[in-house]
Amino acid sequence: MSAAPHTTRREFLQGKAAARALAQFDVGTPDGAAMPQSTAENCLLRFSRRAMACTFEVFTSAGQYEHGTEAALAALDLVDRLEDQLSIYREHSEVSRLNRDAALGPVQVEPRLFALLARAVELNRETGGAFDVTAGRLSSAWGFTRRGGRIPAAEELEAARASIGSQHLELDERTLGVRFQRPGLEINLGSIGKGYALDRAAELLAAEGIDDFLLHGGSSSVLARGTPGMLPDQRAWLVGVRNPLHPEQRMGQLRLADRGLATSGSGTQFFQHQGRRYGHILDPRSGWPAEGVLSVSVLAPTAAEDDALATAFYVMGPQAAGEYCRNNNEVAAVMLCPRAPQGGIETHLFGLDQRDWTLLGQS
Repeated sequence: MSAAPHTTRREFLQGKAAARALAQFDVGTPDGAAMPQSTAENCLLRFSRRAMACTFEVFTSAGQYEHGTEAALAALDLVDRLEDQLSIYREHSEVSRLNRDAALGPVQVEPRLFALLARAVELNRETGGAFDVTAGRLSSAWGFTRRGGRIPAAEELEAARASIGSQHLELDERTLGVRFQRPGLEINLGSIGKGYALDRAAELLAAEGIDDFLLHGGSSSVLARGTPGMLPDQRAWLVGVRNPLHPEQRMGQLRLADRGLATSGSGTQFFQHQGRRYGHILDPRSGWPAEGVLSVSVLAPTAAEDDALATAFYVMGPQAAGEYCRNNNEVAAVMLCPRAPQGGIETHLFGLDQRDWTLLGQS
């Protein structure tokens, strides 16, 4: 459990340190963050853990739940176990085993992992291929798997593109077997794994009777349940949205109630080559970095869907993303795009109730 710096013992026990930390949470911090706004009166407790190359945190109201501390720590323990299952950077993980062996024959996986892969295939179809968990080799070709960046040779890029395609994942529901129908296929769950971990952590908290909490992973993936319990008049968690062109400024505020929020943008992972900027969010259909969007925040019932759709919408652009939201009324989005030719930001809102979004400033 962690508290903000320069915290007195009394402030810690009252939860004021965590409330100050929440007040600084915004979309567009170095992690591409989506963070709730709060005040010291919230009396929130914060529990933190490093996992999946980011910080996971659980926020609950101080004193509201007798066993809240134990439940929050158990939720973070679960995140650790899920990283051990999903990470491509651990040779013993189930996903690494799939990437080694599934082209040779069916590999049986744990039931919840099988369900996650099945949902990823569905999302691939629903987004016209803009979201694809089999694009692992494409990220490697561009150097982003190791948080670098380079222009791949034409032959390397073509070989990576030839190894992509969720339609080449053969899923046997009866045996929970997964087989790669195409050699070279490589799964990377980086665009859905954090959200999935939040969903699983939320299940654990709910099973322990914890109804009011907020979770985030790397602050770019957020899941809220119930309300900030110490503020009975506040019916939702409030999340600040940063201006992608001026990260020190808040651009807007979202109400988050019993749903997830994920933000995608290339503000922190990119490289420049011959005067051109290349972001880390790749279009699996073309093999090249997606362009035309500064950031997108997606609200959906589950954090896994949020994660996947935030990536997909960044690739799809406003027209296709808007159509998706119109056809799926549980999904909403705020998309921030560069305004041409005068500069600044053009804001696109899809599926949001008027109460859900408050504009605070415009570039």
